[in-house]
Amino acid sequence: MKYKNIVKAKFISRPNRFIANVEVDGNELVVHVKNTGRCKELLIPGCTVYLEKADNPERKTPYDLVAVKKDGRIINIDSQAPNKVVKEWLLSQGEYDKVQPEYKFGNSRIDFYMEKAEVRYLMEVKGCTLFIDGIGYFPDAPTERGAKHLRELTDAVKKGYNTCVAFVIQGEGITEVRPNEATDPDFAKAFYEAKAAGVEIIFYLCKVTEDSLEIYKEINSKE
Repeated sequence: MKYKNIVKAKFISRPNRFIANVEVDGNELVVHVKNTGRCKELLIPGCTVYLEKADNPERKTPYDLVAVKKDGRIINIDSQAPNKVVKEWLLSQGEYDKVQPEYKFGNSRIDFYMEKAEVRYLMEVKGCTLFIDGIGYFPDAPTERGAKHLRELTDAVKKGYNTCVAFVIQGEGITEVRPNEATDPDFAKAFYEAKAAGVEIIFYLCKVTEDSLEIYKEINSKE
């Protein structure tokens, strides 16, 4: 996926999870942050961030903050991007006869339902932006929804679905994601239970620039 009208800026502060104060060409602006997670390890005062100009010129926040530079790499933090690039990847690979986003299952909406011949698949997508010592960790803040979806996938295995949780790694140089037990022990518990039940764990490696995010490789954790 490609962004349009990307502008480089300096991050100043984040008053709340929806907005940030940034500096563009010496002018301070309030922009929308396309990620409601903490991102405290990334959005550090003085760091370089990348903004996409909003299509609506009348919008109160004229830009969306979509990426940040840290440790020499650009990290995409747009929480809508992972599902978009996974959809692009699934359709481009041509592996499935049907790809349906936002599939109602149990008490949740699972990100993707796929079919191949008579086999049914469910995939939940998670974007990973927290990197520590060369390893990706998810989540960066507690997520009841995330644990709930893993338990839905575990239940789906018993009903004959092939299921997986796919981590889109939104920065280069990382090839593995682990559950962030310190931040969300309930998610970690649901993760290990799902894996033991047969839910596959997939890592999507991405090429990341200030104006693009693209999956280039799929790694199955069993490989």
